[in-house]
Amino acid sequence: MTATATAATTDLQTLDMAEIELREVNAALQGAPATNYTQFEIRNPRGSHAVAVGLDAEIEVTVKGSTGYYCAGMNKLATVHVEGSVGPGAAENMMSGTVIVEGDASQYAGATGHGGLLVIKGNASSRCGISMKGIDIVVHGNIGHMSAFMAQKGNLVVLGDAGDALGDSLYEARLFVRGSVRSLGADCIEKEMRPEHLEILRDLLDKAGADAKPEEFKRYGSARKLYNFNIDHADEY
Repeated sequence: MTATATAATTDLQTLDMAEIELREVNAALQGAPATNYTQFEIRNPRGSHAVAVGLDAEIEVTVKGSTGYYCAGMNKLATVHVEGSVGPGAAENMMSGTVIVEGDASQYAGATGHGGLLVIKGNASSRCGISMKGIDIVVHGNIGHMSAFMAQKGNLVVLGDAGDALGDSLYEARLFVRGSVRSLGADCIEKEMRPEHLEILRDLLDKAGADAKPEEFKRYGSARKLYNFNIDHADEY
């Protein structure tokens, strides 16, 4: 059965996973630039894995329910709004665009993300933002242990509490936590919150629709004691 539009307008297409397979759903989303459709609604995702992955167009996708692994993975340009919770690896390797999760996120949300904004309205499990490379992540609830492990670039904002080993082996990503931090990982320390950091944080909180003040947060970053690379010795590597 092929996907069909169910709205009166020509720019909205409804994809019902009770009637069509995941492969057809993703093909319709990925093929959007060749059609008149700019908005999509996915019904009955039923915890399916890899929903709305590999998108590369300025489209809006609403997922009416919870998903499994790698929802919105490798996202580029698209806005994906999940009206539910997501499994491990949501927005993994995201390049740009926006992913909003109304519920909770399982492990390694936003892992290796290069850009864009990931908003989690609930809690995020362990390893949120590991090896992030430029993505901005805002979690309205709490995050689990080993979050921002080896995070290289970008911002992780947590309105709740953080688990053990936050920012272990951190590079240059910025971590902002409003609640308590159970423990800091290797080479992660609390840092001064300067005016430029308050501005960055204020902008991210506004974009994420978060009801919090920048002054309520603490900033954490790398102590830079684990760095081994020296540009003067580049020829030796």
